[in-house]
Order: sequence, then C-alpha cells, then structure tokens
Amino acid sequence: MVLMAAGIPVCTALDAAARPNVLFIAVDDMNNDLGCCGDPLVKSPNIDRLAAQGTLFTRAYNQFPLCSPSRSSILTGLRPDTTRVMDLNYHFRQGLPDVVTLPQLFAKNGYACVARVGKIYHYGNPGDIGTNGLDDRASWMERFNPAGRDKTVLELDVMNHTPKRSLGSAMALLADETGTDEQHTDGKVAAQAIEMLENHKDKPFFIAVGFYRPHCPWITPKKYFDLYPLDKITLPEITPETEKDYPPLALASTKPWPYAGVGAENARECKRGYYASISFVDAQIGKVLDAVDRFGLRDNTIIVFWSDNGFQLGEHGLWFKQACFEESARSPLIVSVPNQKTAGQPSRRIVELLDIYPTLADLAGLTPPADLQGRSLRPLINNPAAEWSHPAFTQLQRDGGKIPGYSVRGERWRYTEWDRGAQGVELYDHDADPQELKNLASDPRFADVCAKLKAQLSANYPVVMEGGKAVPDTKKIFSD
Repeated sequence: MVLMAAGIPVCTALDAAARPNVLFIAVDDMNNDLGCCGDPLVKSPNIDRLAAQGTLFTRAYNQFPLCSPSRSSILTGLRPDTTRVMDLNYHFRQGLPDVVTLPQLFAKNGYACVARVGKIYHYGNPGDIGTNGLDDRASWMERFNPAGRDKTVLELDVMNHTPKRSLGSAMALLADETGTDEQHTDGKVAAQAIEMLENHKDKPFFIAVGFYRPHCPWITPKKYFDLYPLDKITLPEITPETEKDYPPLALASTKPWPYAGVGAENARECKRGYYASISFVDAQIGKVLDAVDRFGLRDNTIIVFWSDNGFQLGEHGLWFKQACFEESARSPLIVSVPNQKTAGQPSRRIVELLDIYPTLADLAGLTPPADLQGRSLRPLINNPAAEWSHPAFTQLQRDGGKIPGYSVRGERWRYTEWDRGAQGVELYDHDADPQELKNLASDPRFADVCAKLKAQLSANYPVVMEGGKAVPDTKKIFSD
C-alpha cells in the first residue's frame, strides 16, 4: 500500500539539487552480538561491511529500551520525558502535535522522496505487520507495509516455549524448511526498498527501511538456523544466588526468572533462533546495500544503521529488553558518509541514539529544530577518538509506570537508580567488570563516585517547583 502526503512545503529543485540522500536502516530488537562488534559466533557480513565503510559507534545507548519510546525519541530528537512515550500505546503527537520529526525536516527542505517501508515508528511485531501500526502519518510522502509468510502462513506452526505469552513477547521460534528469503516479510521489505531506490535515484531522497527481525518470534528460512549448531550456543553463567545480587527491580523485566521460565535448554534454542534472525536480516540488508552500489548512489548517500534497543540473552538470567543493564541499553549504530576519510575506524565514545537526528541534519546541511536534546556526531565521524565528554541516559518504568528507573553511562561507570534510589541503586565499573556482575553501590570506597553520578543523573530528571524547590515531576513523567 502506498499513500501520498499532502501539504508538506518543499524547496525548489535547484535548492535541493546538491543535498545528499539518506538511507535510514532500522532493525528491531538487535543487540551488539555482531561480527563488527567482536562477537566470534554471529555471522553478520553485510552489517560488518557497512561498519567498514563508515563509523561504528561501539558504545551507543538508547533512551528507553522498548520499541515505541525509543523510536519516538530517535525520530523526534527528544527524550522520553519530553515525548511522554513510555509504553506501546501513547503517540507523541498527543502531547506534541506540532513537533517536526526527522523525516519531516527533510521533506520541508526540498527532498523529492521522503518515504518508508516496514517498521520505523512502532508496530506491534508480529501483530501489526502489514498495517500502518502506530505510524506518524505526517512524516511520510509514501509508506509501504509488506507482509510475508512468517506473518501470513507460519504463525500457527511456531514452537512457543511460553504459550501464555503472545508471540510478540514470547520465547518462540521456527526454522522454515520450504520458504525463501523473498517470501518472508523482511525479504519483501528489502525488495520494496530496492524498488524505491531505483524509482527515486535521480532526486534527493530520505528512504527509511524498517526490518522486523530479530524481534521474536524467531522465524527464518532454515538455512539461517543451520549456521548455528546448537552445541555452539551457550548461556552466560548464573547461579541460584544471582537473583540476590541485584535490586529486585533490576531483574523485573523477566518473569519468571530466569529465562522467562523456559529452562536453559529451551533458552539455548531461542538464542539460536535469535542469531539465525540476525543473519537473516543481515542478508536482506546486504541486498539493499548492493542496490545502493548498483544504482551509483554510494558517493551521494548517507547511510545510517540502528536498532531501537538491545536484547538480553540470558545475562543476569534475563531475556528480552526493558533492563538498564548494558545488553539492553546499548544499541548498534553505524553512520556511513560518502567519501569518508575515517571509514572503518570505530568510535568508542559514549553516544546516544538521540544524537541521530541532529547528526543527519548537520551532515545534510539542514537547520534542525532548536529544541533537539541530542548533539551532532559529526566531530566523531571526522575523528572517532575526538574528545567527547557527554554521558548517555537510559530510563525505564516499573509497576505500570509508577516507579521510574534512570541510568547514566559514562566512559567508565554505569550508575542506576530505581525510584530515585529508594528501591535500589547500582554502580558498575566497566574497566574491571564489563559484564556488570558486581554492584559496587554499597561499597564505601566508591561513595564519591556514586555521589558524582547521582548528581549527574538527578540533573537529568524532569523537575517542577514546589515551595521554591525543584523536585522530580512525577506527574509529568508517569501520568500517561
């Protein structure tokens, strides 16, 4: 299905002629288990290829590890406390009807095609595949919603190890023995993206390509499962004591704990399905990248690759997302700029997905809205090791939105507060403990570190004035 937007002001063709194209590639629930990020098992040759052609940000963090809040933040350039998107139902236009989204900025500046295929804003996955989901109509001139056999034929055949959970949040998988890549939804997304590139290659475009994998249920052609023999799949070590090592709210994203109650062997099968899904979607991304080269677009196309959130695969006994640990809060991010002199040099600086909007505006020579809350990554694209002292903030909600969790990640430390510290505090030293296994928050040797990070985190809380004092604005954050 294609829909045409009306009323978007555009510049003349002459004004826009020199603008770079933007290819905006999103994946759903992909963590950093990728070859380019150092994973020895996962096969992701096409994402790795893009990393070699641009800047891989090895420590990029999402602002809320859940699809809709994260995507709304990326596409508006605003933090979740500003968009007020904290769940999968609230739309940012309810409170920000006039906000100019990232694709809208390009439409307003003369881009001939501003279009998407697949999941860019939130969709229930797999429930909303083939529909517009929780899309933003004002953002696009064209939009396409393909649905493949993973949605239309195979859902009833899926092995769901958590039958009481819907497939969109289930430990569920299927190796499709007869279907081809092209018959699956993400194969159709790739094919539509290639058609869009060909149709619009002669005028400036912003084309957003939203893939649905590796979000569960993990359904791919069987050949991708075959890449990962089950005896090669392992889980991070946990013990019955692990649950006692962390504040209860830190582990509350997975119930029952551990592994959503499916047991270690079934969890290993699900991890295999997740990795198969990464390799499947990587192959579809490769087709789109090949088309960029085939149509002669590489020298004038900025390519951005991102995932809305990370994903726990047994770390701390957790599965899925919605945790403030590294595996959930950290997301893949690659920016590739035409004729980039630093191509292939990763940046280890701490950045946020919130930075994507101002970065693309900067690279395209556009003036973004003045209230964006991220910053352009151009200095790190030009010099991946440049000085950069900005921390990353990730937040969550527990107990139906009543309890906030806020986390700040700097070059060395991660510090997390639950209910502003009343229900737990965490401190991890990433120099000595990159798996975040030892919570140092109660160790008096690190009291000064905690105090400094608490002040940094508190300064990021929304506030209101009560009795002449600034206090957290919990009504603003959690009323919706």
